[in-house]
Amino acid sequence: MRLVNIGFGNMVSVGRIIAVVSPDSAPIKRIISDARDRGVLIDATYGRRTRAVIVCDSGHVILSAIQPETVSGRMAGKPDRGEDEEDLEDE
Repeated sequence: MRLVNIGFGNMVSVGRIIAVVSPDSAPIKRIISDARDRGVLIDATYGRRTRAVIVCDSGHVILSAIQPETVSGRMAGKPDRGEDEEDLEDE
């Protein structure tokens, strides 16, 4: 089982991830709202702005404060381009 860091030491199993998307569109906002209503929303942003929404095969929806590109790069094993939790502390 491979895990991917989604920020602030939080990890998600790579095998359970269906999609990593930006939270800006209306359909994704609806997915977040529906997940909140069903009790399957996991907020891993630590109060920061949501930058990525991770949809899992279990129906869980996870909010992350790092960019979708960063999450996908970490899933692929590529080194980060410099975005890290320390960069998010200034916001």
